[in-house]
This record gives sequence, C-alpha cells and structure tokens, in this order.
Amino acid sequence: MFDWVFVIVTAAIAFHGLAYRDANGDSNFVHLLFGCIALLFCLRVLFIDIFKLI
Repeated sequence: MFDWVFVIVTAAIAFHGLAYRDANGDSNFVHLLFGCIALLFCLRVLFIDIFKLI
C-alpha cells in the first residue's frame, strides 16, 4: 500500500514540477530539475517494486 501512495505523491510532484510556468510562461530550472528527479523515483518504484519487472 505504501508503494502506491509513494507513486501517487511523486507523480503529483513530477507533474507540478514539469508543468509549472511563471506569469511570463517561462519554466523554472529548479522546478524542472526536481520534477525530473521525482519522475525517475516514481517510475522506478512503479516498475521495479510494484510490477516487479526486474
């Protein structure tokens, strides 16, 4: 159960980090960086811990 909660939370963080735009429509480097890191953790837990592909 904890794995699913972790995947949902990190997916939400990744979505926010990758989709965030400021008032001018520009993306912030820090949001993109942490969004990519959160996406990697999300996919790692999803495919390895939940689906047991490796």
